[in-house]
Amino acid sequence: MNEMVRFYEEYDEAGRLSEGTGLLELERSRDILKRHLPPSPARIIDVGGGPGNYAGWLAAAGYEVYLLDPVRKHLDQAGRFPLAGIALGDARALPCDNAVADAVLLMGPLYHLPERNDRLQSLREAHRSLHSGGIVCATAISRWASLLDAFAEGFIDDDDYMPVLERDLAQGVHRNDTGKPQYFTTAQFHTPGELRAELTEAGFTAIEVVAVEGPGWMTKDLASRWQEPHRRARILDLIRRVERIEPLLGCSMHLMAVGTKP
Repeated sequence: MNEMVRFYEEYDEAGRLSEGTGLLELERSRDILKRHLPPSPARIIDVGGGPGNYAGWLAAAGYEVYLLDPVRKHLDQAGRFPLAGIALGDARALPCDNAVADAVLLMGPLYHLPERNDRLQSLREAHRSLHSGGIVCATAISRWASLLDAFAEGFIDDDDYMPVLERDLAQGVHRNDTGKPQYFTTAQFHTPGELRAELTEAGFTAIEVVAVEGPGWMTKDLASRWQEPHRRARILDLIRRVERIEPLLGCSMHLMAVGTKP
């Protein structure tokens, strides 16, 4: 956990979703959330909500949003939004009573908890916090994200990166022992089946796993296409058409699982 906090104290998470493939990740995540969240003014707990990229958007839409994050820098940044509450905390021990939320977002904790028991604890905490019928929206990094990144960014030419990649493919546990920050920090990379299984074990039902970026992150000249509304709309439409196709889930950098508390 300390390694992760140190990483984000230096990293510009607030700006990540405002450029490059982050634009696609942001828009697609919002699209999936809009289709599953209850109407405002529902109560949402954004666990690991970082600098408020989603919490601020939801608050502006009329939701009652509480943000929790382990990085103080992120809390300071999230303070610019009209949130119902902001607190320093851990996804494995939510500072709230039972059955108080309509939805819980876990759009970071699952990939920052490399131990399965810790991930299950965070999911069980989300389950505890939800009303019956409430939903969890949990994002994971794809097991094959490092491989895709290696080809797209040229990391395959770096001999230091290859042991990291080999471990990712074999175990799904990403450990950056290269000293190079571009290779991220310690994380868990999920297969779709692993993600479903963890939500099921935590007590969620009606679980749906969809691709966030899908193959769209590979779009040539994505940044320039994104500026033209009709071209952007076509990209988003095509991704949405294939977001649930199992063989294509591995093409996405991120997956999102949506589950319901019975």
